[in-house]
Amino acid sequence: MLCTRCRIRTAVTDDGLCTFCSGTRPPLPDGLMAPVAGPGGWGVATWPRSPVGLARAVTALLGLVIAADLFAIGTGLRLRALWQGLVTDGSMDIYGKDGDTAEALYGIAALSQGVTLLATGVVFIIWFHRTRRNAEVFDPSVQRMGPGWAVGGWFVPVANFWFPYRVASGVWEASAQTRPDGGRRTVPRTPLNLWWGAWVASLLFTRVTERMWERAEDPEGIVRAAGLVAAADAVDIVAAVLAILYVRAVTGMQVERALHGRAPDGPAPAPVPGAHR
Repeated sequence: MLCTRCRIRTAVTDDGLCTFCSGTRPPLPDGLMAPVAGPGGWGVATWPRSPVGLARAVTALLGLVIAADLFAIGTGLRLRALWQGLVTDGSMDIYGKDGDTAEALYGIAALSQGVTLLATGVVFIIWFHRTRRNAEVFDPSVQRMGPGWAVGGWFVPVANFWFPYRVASGVWEASAQTRPDGGRRTVPRTPLNLWWGAWVASLLFTRVTERMWERAEDPEGIVRAAGLVAAADAVDIVAAVLAILYVRAVTGMQVERALHGRAPDGPAPAPVPGAHR
C-alpha cells in the first residue's frame, strides 16, 4: 500500500505513512537527496510537491482532447463531403436533412473541442507550475525564469511562443536524474522539443484555418477551408500525443529525482529567498 500522504513510497506505519512522512526515516547515504522543508510538499510541510496526481489528470484530459479532435475530423469531413457534392454534381443534400444533421454535429464537435481544451489548459498549467517550483528545489541555478512565468508566460502575446519553453527547459534540466557519482546526467530533450514544436505548429495552423473558415462564403471556399480545418485538428492530435509523452517524462524524472537523486554539488539546495512569484 502506498503512503497516504506522499503517494510515492510504501506505507510502513499503522496509520498508513511511509518512513519519510512519519519522521522515522533512516539516515540517507552521503549526497542522497531528502525532502526539503518548505511550503507544501510530497506529504505535509515538505517541498517539492508530487506532480503525479496532476500528471494523471492532464493525461486523461489530453485523451479527451484527442477524442474531441477525432470527432471534429469525422463530422468536418462529412460536412465537407456534402458541400463537395454541391460543387461537383449539384447535389442539394447540404440543404436537406443530411446537411442540417452534419452542421449540428459539427457544432457539437467544436463545442466539445473548446470545453476539453479549456479544462486541459487549466490543469496543465497547474501541473506545469508545480514542476517548476519543484525544479527550484532540485537545482535553482539552471532556472532561466521565475516560477510565476510558468503561469503568466502563457498569456503574454507573442512572448507565449517562447517564455513557456524557457521555463520548461529549466525544469527539464533540473529534473534530470544525476549520476551515482554526483555528476549531472544529460537527458535528451527530444520529448520537450517535439512537444513544443508541435504545439506551436498546431496553434498557428489552427488560427489560420479558423480565419479561412470564417471568411469562406462560396461552396468552393467552404470545401477548401473544411479540409484545412480537419488537417489542423490532425496536427492538434499529434501535439496532444507528444504532450502526454512530455508530461510523463518530466513527472517520471521528478519522482526519480526526489526518491534517488543527488544534488550536483552535495546536499539538496534550499529555495532561493525572493525568487518565487
